[in-house]
Amino acid sequence: MCPPSCSHAVNQPSGQPEPTGTGATPEPLDPSAPADTEALAARAAAGDGAALDALLRTIRPDVVRHCGRFLLFREDAEEAAQDVLLQVSRHIERFQGRSRFSTWLHTIVANCSRQKYRELKRRAVEQPTLPHQASAPEQRPDPRTTSVIAGSRVDLLEALERLEQESPHLVAPLVYRDVCQMDYAEICDRLGIPLGTVKSRLHHARRQIRPWLTSQEL
Repeated sequence: MCPPSCSHAVNQPSGQPEPTGTGATPEPLDPSAPADTEALAARAAAGDGAALDALLRTIRPDVVRHCGRFLLFREDAEEAAQDVLLQVSRHIERFQGRSRFSTWLHTIVANCSRQKYRELKRRAVEQPTLPHQASAPEQRPDPRTTSVIAGSRVDLLEALERLEQESPHLVAPLVYRDVCQMDYAEICDRLGIPLGTVKSRLHHARRQIRPWLTSQEL
């Protein structure tokens, strides 16, 4: 699980409360209406339980897919996705509409996926190898290897861990742009820094991790 206060977070969802305006209560959710994620998120943040349920159902497929950009093995991605949905459910009131819900959600996806990766590494270290398994071929893909760049497999998460130790301010732009595939406007909004700074940090991050990546044919 990856609570919003966990260490090594990319950039936690935050924001100041918006003006309440007239204080009018949102109209009840119409189950037959098309699901609008941003509208559902706003209703859920205001305490609408039906909207929260609909929001979680709506975003689940995309959450699993985005977690899969970090975690190659489907079951691992689904575990991370469950953590993401749990965090959204528990902390939706923190979404104040200062940025798009999708931007807020990307932060949780990135944090929980990387936390799941750390759990996988810890499990691998703690799990003993039985004698009859010593020579058996590996049945589970190495959790340290993930596929995010077309035509290559890279040890990206290990590189991110190292980058966070050496240049932590470079991690978020790289994760948001190259893994989450957010557009520059979203990244600027999420990080609160100018476009030029985002591009500069992204350039330096890519250059710094390139020597650490091990590419091979898919």
